[in-house]
Amino acid sequence: MDGLIIVDKPLGKTSFDIVRDVRKKYNIKKVGHIGTLDPMATGVLGILVGKATKLSNQLMDHDKEYIATMHLGEKRDTGDSEGKIIEEKDIPKNIDENNINKVLKSFIGESEQIPPMYSAIKVNGEKLYNIARQGKTIERDPRKIFIEEIELLEYKEKEIKYRVACSKGTYIRVLCEDIAEKLGTVGYMSSLRRTRIGNFRIEDSGKFIEFEDILLYNKKAPQ
Repeated sequence: MDGLIIVDKPLGKTSFDIVRDVRKKYNIKKVGHIGTLDPMATGVLGILVGKATKLSNQLMDHDKEYIATMHLGEKRDTGDSEGKIIEEKDIPKNIDENNINKVLKSFIGESEQIPPMYSAIKVNGEKLYNIARQGKTIERDPRKIFIEEIELLEYKEKEIKYRVACSKGTYIRVLCEDIAEKLGTVGYMSSLRRTRIGNFRIEDSGKFIEFEDILLYNKKAPQ
């Protein structure tokens, strides 16, 4: 087997769990993935097998699309629902769909984002999340990101659900925190579902794309 398996990663599994499962099921040594998803996230995970693993870096350069839900009024140390509450703040009474939409649209285009402490980025050879687990915080350099599209899907009580198409390297947890700040409160990402990587979509889950067809299939993918 040489190609790409498009998987709809379930809740609670790591990206490596999926790689391990595929390696065991098909008895293949060369298995990799494009675009890590945290255990609390679901959605599109591209699993490369055989000589297709050579395309990993190229395929990871494509933009991605997510559906995220954020909870207002609480901030957590990890930026998501798995962390501890570190701050609570009242939600302004004037928040409605109109001003949420205005705030969301303000993020369209290029901007800089500071990576979260709970991430796999290495600083001086050590992953940030290992430093964070020691109760430490260190300075991180901002990174350029690009938001192509962002739209409100639902606002109900303390929850905002939105869709975003963004460049690689965009941390949706940080985006949720930044959105909450612009709304005059705090927040964290309560759920995340990736619906697209480049031209590989959630609707294609279960599909196997042969090595020769990968580049053709993904030729017109947004980048």
